[in-house]
Amino acid sequence: MRSQLLVLLCVLGLVCGCGGPAGPPAAGDVGTATAAQTTGTALSARLALNWYPEVEHGGFIAADVLGKFSAEGVAVEIIPGGPGAPQAVIAELAAGRIQFAVSDADNVVLARAAGVPIVALLAPLQTSPRCIMVHQAAGFKTLADLKDIELAISDARPFALWMKKQLPLTNVRLLPFSGMVGEFLQKPAFAQQAFVFSEPFVAREKGGDPQVLMVSEIGFDPYASLLITTEAVIADNPELVQKVVRASVSGWQQYLQSPAAVNQAIGKLNSEMTTAALEFGAEAMAPLCRTVDGQVSCGMDLERWEKLVSQIEELGQIEKGSVQAAECFSVKFLGQQ
Repeated sequence: MRSQLLVLLCVLGLVCGCGGPAGPPAAGDVGTATAAQTTGTALSARLALNWYPEVEHGGFIAADVLGKFSAEGVAVEIIPGGPGAPQAVIAELAAGRIQFAVSDADNVVLARAAGVPIVALLAPLQTSPRCIMVHQAAGFKTLADLKDIELAISDARPFALWMKKQLPLTNVRLLPFSGMVGEFLQKPAFAQQAFVFSEPFVAREKGGDPQVLMVSEIGFDPYASLLITTEAVIADNPELVQKVVRASVSGWQQYLQSPAAVNQAIGKLNSEMTTAALEFGAEAMAPLCRTVDGQVSCGMDLERWEKLVSQIEELGQIEKGSVQAAECFSVKFLGQQ
């Protein structure tokens, strides 16, 4: 079983050294920690971020710096990410070296298809922040308007495959995504993938004219910045899971209400993030975190997960029936039915 799992992880690039991206350099060696263990009356756990600390991790960092975790009697080590972290955190969970991580819903589906029993526990971002950043001068109003440009994108990701399936992309040349905005600033006929609360600020600050076109508007809208764990952690230590979920939800509610103090902490963890960038990011992200009735619940529903699984099946990234949507998430620790 272990050898089969490793093969599947290698195919998806989820194990370092199998042709996938390297692990997150900012995290260092995560060591050989096993499942969280009780020390006296306190519980301990490790939570790995899927990128360098930014606003999309704000609620989790708030739970730490505002004492939400400690109030629950849990000592949580937050491990920063970097390039390769979106894949590496899945591998670390599978190996049992961490207990929690941050990821997106499409990664959960792909991991489960690869035999990794990942479970999403809460969803701070109810709407995906994924967008395509274009030049305002280009005059594009929707994603269907994209034509005669270069587009920097991670073209094997589900959102990119969905775009290629749904859009004409007339004379659009796809290029590898570098994660930087330099080429966007230099080329008028250029667009790139982005998060709505991140790259557009950087581009505007450097004199660009960014405009964002949301990928969710063409129907691909996975939950984002999920707190994830494994079936084993849930089975072995439900008390730990309950406490981390409760503290995280409280952290997200407080961060979205008053982000300034937590933004200072994020800035210390990630020196690339200026105060202005963090303020912009928190403001731009806030609407994505609220439900239709304006609440911050971090909840999830089966219909959204079923739609996502169906879309990834349609894209041919997983075999039909290989992933059960109901097994991708659990809302019992949120108190949902």
